[in-house]
Amino acid sequence: MSANELYPLTFSPVFKDYIWGGRNLERLGREIPDGIIAESWEIAAHKDGESTVTNGPLMGMTLSDVQAKYGLDLIGTRNAWAHERGLFPLLIKVLDANRELSVQVHPDDDYALEHEGNELGKTEMWVVLHAEPDAEVILGVKNNAKPESFRAAITAGNLEQYLHRIPVKAGDHICVPAGSLHAIMNGLMIAEIQQNSNTTYRVYDWNRVGTDGQPRPLHIDKALDVINFEQTEPSLCDPTEISNDGAVARYELCRNRYFVTERVTLKPGASISGDLTGETLEIWGVLEGSVTLNELALDAVQFSLLPAKLGTYTVTSERGATLLRSYTP
Repeated sequence: MSANELYPLTFSPVFKDYIWGGRNLERLGREIPDGIIAESWEIAAHKDGESTVTNGPLMGMTLSDVQAKYGLDLIGTRNAWAHERGLFPLLIKVLDANRELSVQVHPDDDYALEHEGNELGKTEMWVVLHAEPDAEVILGVKNNAKPESFRAAITAGNLEQYLHRIPVKAGDHICVPAGSLHAIMNGLMIAEIQQNSNTTYRVYDWNRVGTDGQPRPLHIDKALDVINFEQTEPSLCDPTEISNDGAVARYELCRNRYFVTERVTLKPGASISGDLTGETLEIWGVLEGSVTLNELALDAVQFSLLPAKLGTYTVTSERGATLLRSYTP
């Protein structure tokens, strides 16, 4: 198969059984393993989880193997830095926060590369798929938080006084740059677009214990090195309209050096087209409704990777749909 025969790829998910998960991914019509399931890694090429192609001639290959075969034809010239490190640039997840996650922070690339080997930092974003009443996230710190008092509060087990909470509902999005103190609280299902990294510094875990009956380890020194204490009491960002002709509307949700994510809505019978000439891959995810992407049928909540050398594509929805589109700026 040559680069001009690449096509939109779908993948089998990788499931993670962290203690804060539940069974709510079944609401998406998915078959999930027994027990607690916290995360579904939808498109992943990481040492901690690897997706496998489920459609077309590449079926059965891991995403890493596909990248090894096609290189920049798959991920795009804008991601040459990642390919040089043997990394896929992004990681796509769906999270079931049946219980609150730990309060945590992710480093930037410079800190991660210095302290975590070849692992990168993590800038990420969330899109709320489902929210129970009174659901919220933690993002940033209260304006009275200082590193010294923050450390003392962790030790004393009463960090709540410094945590900034934001109510959220289905459809909201949250941009989470590296250095942001954050936590996804209980009662949420979230789609996450992030750098391809699993570097997390746990700051506070609500004084609970893990499956072994012991407190899960904290990473206080590293966390205090990287928390952005100037990110005080932020609010959610509004989407920025890109275009809207009545049938197709595009809104930019988050933009950073690693990815741009848009929300795209299609009215019944509407379509949107693009042309991928080698600069960047695109990842499309259906949040609501169903679409046909070239000849590929996608329902909610499914994601597809469009290779950078795909050429032209068209997304069409007979009944209407809401989608996410992510690419490298």
